[in-house]
Amino acid sequence: MVSEPPPDASQMRAADTDRDQVADLLRTAAAEGRITFDELDQRVSQAYAAKTFADLQAITRDLPGPGITPPAPAARPTAPPAVAAGAPGPPASVAIMCGARRSGPWVVPAAYHAVAIMGAVELDFRQATFAAAEVTIRAFCLMGGITITVPEQVAVDVAGLGLMGGFDHSASMPGTPGAPTIRVVGCACMGGVAVHRRPARGELAS
Repeated sequence: MVSEPPPDASQMRAADTDRDQVADLLRTAAAEGRITFDELDQRVSQAYAAKTFADLQAITRDLPGPGITPPAPAARPTAPPAVAAGAPGPPASVAIMCGARRSGPWVVPAAYHAVAIMGAVELDFRQATFAAAEVTIRAFCLMGGITITVPEQVAVDVAGLGLMGGFDHSASMPGTPGAPTIRVVGCACMGGVAVHRRPARGELAS
């Protein structure tokens, strides 16, 4: 039997969040003087009409920065993190001029708050189970930092705001069918919120 060639990831269908990401990148480029406002209008229209990742990449190919990249195909099937039937743990991590960390096996409630004021919060979901199919993390940091590590299989939607700080949206992408969704919202003021996708604990990276 002749094996089929691997699918071209650039021809995968783009989501509305991908189009929004490209539109934000284009607005930043116009504010920096890299493209004119006429070009901005034209390219934003093209972004919202784009159907595939290849269409979006063509719009930002001549601009610096990470641009938009399609999700890499899974190297092997992996069971998604489970939705737990047990009672969830505490609903918040708060670090005020100190550090707070949640990791290992724990049950994540449907709504979780992370607050870092001149301190650092680390949340690691790689061995966690989830009390609901959709979990919302409300992150707020002031002159501090919040680091969130999620397993590669979950869907992630980051929609936070940075004010004289950074709120990393690069981890936003679909997950394995049936996996929970983690939504990260909130604000970073003179601080940063970073979301990283990593292999689940005990799983070798490809």
